[in-house]
Amino acid sequence: MKARAGLVVLGGVLLVAAGCGSSSSSGSSTPSSTTPTTTATTTPSTSSSMGVTVSTAKVKGLGTVLVDSKGHTLYLFVPDKHAKVTCTGACATVWPPLKLPAGQKAVAAGMAKSSMLGSDADPAGGRVVTYDGWPLYTYVADTTPGSAIGQASDLNGGYWYVLSPSGMVIHSKAS
Repeated sequence: MKARAGLVVLGGVLLVAAGCGSSSSSGSSTPSSTTPTTTATTTPSTSSSMGVTVSTAKVKGLGTVLVDSKGHTLYLFVPDKHAKVTCTGACATVWPPLKLPAGQKAVAAGMAKSSMLGSDADPAGGRVVTYDGWPLYTYVADTTPGSAIGQASDLNGGYWYVLSPSGMVIHSKAS
């Protein structure tokens, strides 16, 4: 019973730390707290009445990756298995899905390809934007555009990685 209570407390501490922008680690492969900088080649577009924009930006050590309309890095969650949203509840609090408002569509900008955009049903309701079949998420610790603190993290039940505009999963850690 003590072990279970300890795990619950540890999980709560990690959730709070992630929400505060810290990079806590308890045996996970969380990258260092150094925030990579962008050398943006594309200024992300803002969301329009037509839909949610997925754009691109360069992140040091990772190359050109997908970002949202605010320039925040977008991630995939390996347990989604290139098919459907599995990050829900507490997971989605730390890794908010890129939601697609009803009646709107995903729009590509920069080097992102519109042919790779889609959406998947969110078990919590609504739809989540996908790229090459992967549901897309942001990370609460990435508080500035171009941050990729969540890259190669083993958190909330699996690994988190960024995607290139070609749909390739980038496994390296940000420098």
